[in-house]
Amino acid sequence: MAEKQTILGRIAQLTKANVNALLDRAEDPEKMLDQMIRDYTNSIAEAEDAVAVTIGNLRLAEADHAEDVAAAKEWGAKALAASSKADQLRGQGNAADADRFDGLAKVALGKQIQFEQEASSAEPMIASQTEVVAKLKDGLTQMKLKLDQLKSKRDELVARAKSAQAQAQVQDAIGSINVLDPTSELSRFEEKVRRDEARVAGQAEIAASSLDAQFAELEDAGETLEIEARLAAMKAGGTPQLDA
Repeated sequence: MAEKQTILGRIAQLTKANVNALLDRAEDPEKMLDQMIRDYTNSIAEAEDAVAVTIGNLRLAEADHAEDVAAAKEWGAKALAASSKADQLRGQGNAADADRFDGLAKVALGKQIQFEQEASSAEPMIASQTEVVAKLKDGLTQMKLKLDQLKSKRDELVARAKSAQAQAQVQDAIGSINVLDPTSELSRFEEKVRRDEARVAGQAEIAASSLDAQFAELEDAGETLEIEARLAAMKAGGTPQLDA
């Protein structure tokens, strides 16, 4: 009986465990859940073995009780048959054989009483065993439900952890691609392009200035030639011809 109480106590302790409270206190909830799942799985296996033994003993006791009840009924029938035979013989004047059959009836009645007592004494134990087995079965069911709860919690926790990790990676990636950051690779490349564009614009401006200077020199040379021509005409005594 003490063993059964121990089994019931262990089952009750496990089924009453507050998983959420344990998780709140755990440094590593996922690792703690994995350990609890292993412990529950092992405990369920041990409890199932113990319950199977208890159920087996109950079924044996029930079988023995049924045999005792059947035996008591059988011996009662034998006692009745022997007594009836004794009455028949006594009615025929055969007192000796009648007494012998009455003696057999008494023996049969003694056997009937013996089996009835054995069956009666076993009934409280069978009732108690039946109650224990019912509690054990219910406890096992609760333990299996608790195990399912643990597995669900573990899966939920792992999924949440992976989701948080993925979100952190996304945030890190977004932070590393900041176009407004002057130290980022993209900003440095943009600054280089701007410098190249400015250099090309400067070179174009220099080229344009050189070309303007050359045209200015040509204009100056043409004006000088015209002045020389007019001077020569004046010295020759002619009147300089104005351009049409």
